Amino acid sequence: MPLLKYPPKIWNALKMKEGIKARLPEHYLKSLEQKEPTAVHWKPLGVNYRLNPKTGQKERVQDIPIPIYYPPESQDGLWGGEGWISGYRYANNDKMSNRVKKTWKPQLFKRELYSEILDHKFTITVTHRTLDLIDAAFGFDLYILKTPKEDLSSKLGMDLKRAMLLRLARKNTQLYPDDPVRREKVYNKFKQQFEIPEEEAEWVGLTLEEAVEKQRQLEVKPPEPLFKVCVEKLIEDLQIQKLSEPHLIENK
Repeated sequence: MPLLKYPPKIWNALKMKEGIKARLPEHYLKSLEQKEPTAVHWKPLGVNYRLNPKTGQKERVQDIPIPIYYPPESQDGLWGGEGWISGYRYANNDKMSNRVKKTWKPQLFKRELYSEILDHKFTITVTHRTLDLIDAAFGFDLYILKTPKEDLSSKLGMDLKRAMLLRLARKNTQLYPDDPVRREKVYNKFKQQFEIPEEEAEWVGLTLEEAVEKQRQLEVKPPEPLFKVCVEKLIEDLQIQKLSEPHLIENK
C-alpha cells in the first residue's frame, strides 16, 4: 500500500489553506475553530490527580466527556446544549439480569419567545435548561447573543444571532424604523457589548457550505447590461467612422 503524502487526519485542515476556502474572511475562519462546549450531562473534575479515599495514594484521573448525539431536529430548536445519550441499563432494574441498550432524550416542549431586537415572537422547541439559561441571561436576546456557538449547538440559534447583529448594525433602516424613541432605547441597551460591523455580522453562524457560496457570489463579476454594451459599441463605431471620413477645409 503506497504511503500518503499527508495523514488523513489533517486533510480537512489542508483544504482550508487552498482554493476558495482560503479566501474566506479571517474572522469567519477563526469562528470555525473547534472549542469544547460547556459540560451539560457530566461534571468535570478539573484536576489531573486526586487522592484515593481508601488507599490515600495519588491517582491520575481523566475528564472524559460523555458522547452526545445531536439529532437533526435539534438544529431547528434551542435545546440548551442537551442531546441524546446512549448507554445501557439493567432489565427490570435487576443487577443480576442482562444489560440492554437505552437512549436518554431531553424533555421537549414548545414555548413562545419574544425578541426585543427583532420585534417578533418565535414559537421554538426548548428544554427546561434552555428556559433556565434565558432567565439567567435576563432575556431571550441576551441569551442568544451571549452564548457561544458550541454551547448553542443550534442552526436556528446562530441564524437568530446573525439576524440580531445585522439589525443592530443596520440600526437606522431596520431597527424600529417607525419608532425612534424605542430604537434608541433598544440600541443603547445592546450596542456596547454586541455591536459589530455589518460586513462581519453577515458571516456569523453560516455553515462552511453557505460561506463558500457567499464568497463565490462576491467574487463573481455581475453581468453587464446588454443595452450598455450596445451603446458603448455604437459610440465606438461612430468615433471610428468620424475619424475615417476626410476632413475638408474651406478656402475663404
